[in-house]
Amino acid sequence: MPLKILPKESVPLFVDNLLRDYEVIGPLRKDGFYVFGSVRSFSDMELDYPITIYPAKKFFLPPRESLLRFKTGEKVSVEPVVEEPQPKVLFGLHPCDLHSTWLLDAAFLQETPDASYEARRRHTVFVGLDCLKPCDEYAFCKDMGTLYVNGGYDLFLTDIGDAYAVDIGSKRGEEMLERYADTREPTPSELKRLEAAHKEKEENFSNRLKFDIHNLPAILWNSYDSPYWEELAQKCLGCGSCTLVCSTCYCFDVFDKVELNLQKGERIRVWDSCLLEEFAKVAGGLNFRPSRVERLRHRFFRKGKYLTERFGKVGCVGCGRCTRNCLVHINPIEVYNHIYEEQQKSAA
Repeated sequence: MPLKILPKESVPLFVDNLLRDYEVIGPLRKDGFYVFGSVRSFSDMELDYPITIYPAKKFFLPPRESLLRFKTGEKVSVEPVVEEPQPKVLFGLHPCDLHSTWLLDAAFLQETPDASYEARRRHTVFVGLDCLKPCDEYAFCKDMGTLYVNGGYDLFLTDIGDAYAVDIGSKRGEEMLERYADTREPTPSELKRLEAAHKEKEENFSNRLKFDIHNLPAILWNSYDSPYWEELAQKCLGCGSCTLVCSTCYCFDVFDKVELNLQKGERIRVWDSCLLEEFAKVAGGLNFRPSRVERLRHRFFRKGKYLTERFGKVGCVGCGRCTRNCLVHINPIEVYNHIYEEQQKSAA
């Protein structure tokens, strides 16, 4: 689809026009941090933001939601809860968050589609925003292969100074741009500025992994019995903060809430974490990952090996949220490099 130019002075009108028909979710500044939230006008948004505390997944996979409602008694009835969501525009998603949404789609839409998730995704428009420099010292998206996107969005904006170059990723995005925005064809000088922006972006990001990301599943598997995991587990608090802010974690728990009259209730899905001790407890009080080292190792294996092998998509997008929020500063890059160097020494 053709590239369009959206002058920056036209962006406020574009967003305000969208607000007539959509709930617009964008990056907001809150208490010195950034979060994704509903905006009332373009002036609420902070497009020049490094990264949000929480990813956008909460708009497709809420922390708590009802899956079905039931009634007991003489006549038992069970009704699924799939509410028709309000159409949304997620405005300003960085490439790493777009990549994480692709993985969530693979988990919830491929084999056994989740009706609630599918309804929210179907009613959501993605307007991505390119990263031209690292969010901070914790970002390692280039290593994970998530610095660039070639799909998964309706519109994708790249800052070229006084305007945004708009890459149209879908028919829906093209129609939305025609209806709500004042765009034009790019000039030769604007195309050169876009090329310069891409070149500058490549120079601004550096690789931090000491090996190719495609080798990560094998490197992790070869480290399964490494004493390093025990060393790392001594440091880990097992609090689950890393999984709470992770953009690709989708583990959940399901429980039934029954009213006091025992006549009706609902089945509820809530976020859960594989790092918590209760997560792996099953009937009879058995726990198939009773130790913290097993849970910690599983988390890294899930991100770097299991999800990659199942969906063909790396389970970590390099956003760095886990490191920013870890109370003891466990950093995936340092972990991956350590086990790689450990294996290199053993092979020498």
